[in-house]
Amino acid sequence: MTKHEDSIEVPYGWVIVFASLALHSIGLGAPNILFIALKPIAADLGSLRSVPSFAYSLLMIGTGVGGIFMGLWMDKRGVVYPVLFGSVMIALGAFLASQSEGQWGLYVANGVLIGLLGKAAIIAPLIANATRWFDKRRGLAIAIISSGQGVAGALWPPVLRYFTDAEGWRETYFYYGIFVLATMVPLALLLRHKPKATALTQRHATENKHEVLGLSPNFVHVILCLATIGCCAGMAMPIVHLVSHATDLGFARARAAELLSVLFATAFFSRLGFGMLADRIGGVRTLLIGSTCQAVMLVAFAVVESHTGLYIAAFLFGLGFAGIMPCYPLIIRVLFPINELGWRIGWQYLFAAIGMALGGWLGGAIFDATGSYSYAFLTGVGFNLMNLGLISFIYVVQNREGGAAQAA
Repeated sequence: MTKHEDSIEVPYGWVIVFASLALHSIGLGAPNILFIALKPIAADLGSLRSVPSFAYSLLMIGTGVGGIFMGLWMDKRGVVYPVLFGSVMIALGAFLASQSEGQWGLYVANGVLIGLLGKAAIIAPLIANATRWFDKRRGLAIAIISSGQGVAGALWPPVLRYFTDAEGWRETYFYYGIFVLATMVPLALLLRHKPKATALTQRHATENKHEVLGLSPNFVHVILCLATIGCCAGMAMPIVHLVSHATDLGFARARAAELLSVLFATAFFSRLGFGMLADRIGGVRTLLIGSTCQAVMLVAFAVVESHTGLYIAAFLFGLGFAGIMPCYPLIIRVLFPINELGWRIGWQYLFAAIGMALGGWLGGAIFDATGSYSYAFLTGVGFNLMNLGLISFIYVVQNREGGAAQAA
């Protein structure tokens, strides 16, 4: 346990956390436009649903690849510069998407501007930066920032549904771009301060671990990255396609958007709870709990068709999946030296983006091939079982090693 006199925590750390939460929540408006307007975009462009689904996949892949370079930029110049740059790029991407007349404009806007150059600066760098401000309540801090997904999912769908119905999806992208410039740029300036340095952090920065859990450090990290693909591929299928699935079952668009709001609103509070749980029992055990819950609810999405059943499934899915992603930075922070933190978290989010991209695209492709989302959700269960197997391996090895490794 960190002694009080060695703690790096200061009150301004919470300003960093909540500014990061706001940035994350606003930046996630871009993919939510694709979720809400997936069917209108496909119809307007004269394409299959896999086209806007693939735009989302490109956005996530771009976010993952760009996150590595944004993390390196943060390590050299601080977090404020990449976040400012990324905010402007998200706005420019929204403006370009609003002018898209074909699939390639949509792909470039989402994959390059919003993803590779924009959202990449709003995920891994913010999380990595926050871990340097906290030691005693690191799990809670990461959970709060990560809960931006829940905040965005609760607030954006009804707003975006209203604008897409009233104005159209192109105009919605345009108004969103203006909102990004007006809010994210000022918020980024709050990140200019640097965390407190102590002898403890200086000592940890110079650590060099030749083994992690008795294994090669890179081998352990590869296992974590592959596990991330499994959980995120399963996670993406209901997130990306729930609104379309519900309207196929007879929901009005407003009610279908409410399902996504229920899912993410539940995830917001659940993620905070999982963050506090991780501070108590460790990231690995918390990850196993969240992944198990997600797998069970993916099965429910595949078989439930009633309105009440879908609301319950969305609520319970939000409770489960929210506890997964914040665990990975916690595990990495404990298992690996702090001077490797930025690039390892960047790689972790790259594989998370690959998993989300794969799951989002597969959901649309499987629907186009079968005319049903049930097979897509069952495919997600398979990916989730892969995650459980790999994390269970880490858990078994951790218990075998004992000692400090059990703190992960």
